[in-house]
Amino acid sequence: MLTRRLIVCLDVRDGRVVKGVGFKELRDVGDPVALATYYEEEGADEVTYLDISASTEGRGTMLDLARRTAERLFVPLAIGGGVRSADDVGRALRSGADKVCLNTAIIARPETLAESARRFGSQCVVASIDVRREGDQWRVYSHGGHTATSLGAVEWAVECVERGAGEILLTSIDRDGGRTGYDIELTRAVSQAVGVPVIASGGAGSAAHVVDVLGEGHADAALVAGILHDRVTTVGAIKRAMDAASLPVRETASV
Repeated sequence: MLTRRLIVCLDVRDGRVVKGVGFKELRDVGDPVALATYYEEEGADEVTYLDISASTEGRGTMLDLARRTAERLFVPLAIGGGVRSADDVGRALRSGADKVCLNTAIIARPETLAESARRFGSQCVVASIDVRREGDQWRVYSHGGHTATSLGAVEWAVECVERGAGEILLTSIDRDGGRTGYDIELTRAVSQAVGVPVIASGGAGSAAHVVDVLGEGHADAALVAGILHDRVTTVGAIKRAMDAASLPVRETASV
């Protein structure tokens, strides 16, 4: 069985890590590099930086932060936010990122996904999909969860993979920051529809929620943020719960 990954997400705005609820009510959490290093030492399998205001403000992504973090980090680093072209993907990778998350840019121009995968390999390209439930459908949103599109989550995930995405980062806006658990139904639907790893995001309130989305939701990885920032639990405690549930995990000193 493939190892299930625990990924720590650091939402970044104006050079600081922030956290909110439903992509709103943001509060300062700390310094990105210090937190990334701390979570790696705790046993995180990967770290993801998401510049949550770059697309809405029309800015580029945080290359300097990627450089400073890559100098300190040994686990894979993914960055996203403000990535508008395959050239931007290349710049992010040269700055030290191992993977690049694309969201708004590939909704506006899906060819960007194929171009990026062709030039740098699918393993570097993550399609980031932000979703709200509307009735019995899951609608994709762009621009940091602020703009509704006509896309359905499952159909868009399938298209992203067809165009070269090596992973799907799937975020439930409805669950984000609420700590009520991941959207298991959404995660399972997308996981069953695509043949690449799906990273579940939005809603982690406990180690049990992580276990649930990896098991019942068929996710390959879980993204965790607020419950770690607020010391509700630790990376080690979550990994121990994963191991107790017979989910294969990468062994670390903190497990």
